[in-house]
Amino acid sequence: MKLVQPCQLLKRALAADALLGAAVAALHLSAADWIADWTQLPSALLLATGLFMLAWTALLWWLARTPRAPVALVTLVIEGNLLWAAGAIGLLVSGVLAANAWGNAYLVLNAFSVLAFAALEWRGLRASAAAPQMRAARA
Repeated sequence: MKLVQPCQLLKRALAADALLGAAVAALHLSAADWIADWTQLPSALLLATGLFMLAWTALLWWLARTPRAPVALVTLVIEGNLLWAAGAIGLLVSGVLAANAWGNAYLVLNAFSVLAFAALEWRGLRASAAAPQMRAARA
């Protein structure tokens, strides 16, 4: 498994992504009906994304705090953010949701924020040094 020693940019990007994600998850889980009324986004969608984001932010926080991060997991986070942005824009342009202007703005803001995190995390991954491989102890 290929590992990197995360540079400060990668650590901070992952931590900021985790903190913002946790705040949004808490908001979705505690105020889904209010947000749904305000944006005309489905309450069930807000609850489901809130639950998913709890697990996602735990992964982000762990990656931000580990001294040696698996490249595959960091890449998964970057790709996940890109897919999340594509999904938000896809919902916006498809017309599947009957969101109002506030709901559309919420989807655009969501897409741009995760794209920004993906870009920062990608740059951080590129700037991180490969971690030295651990050798197995001989018996």
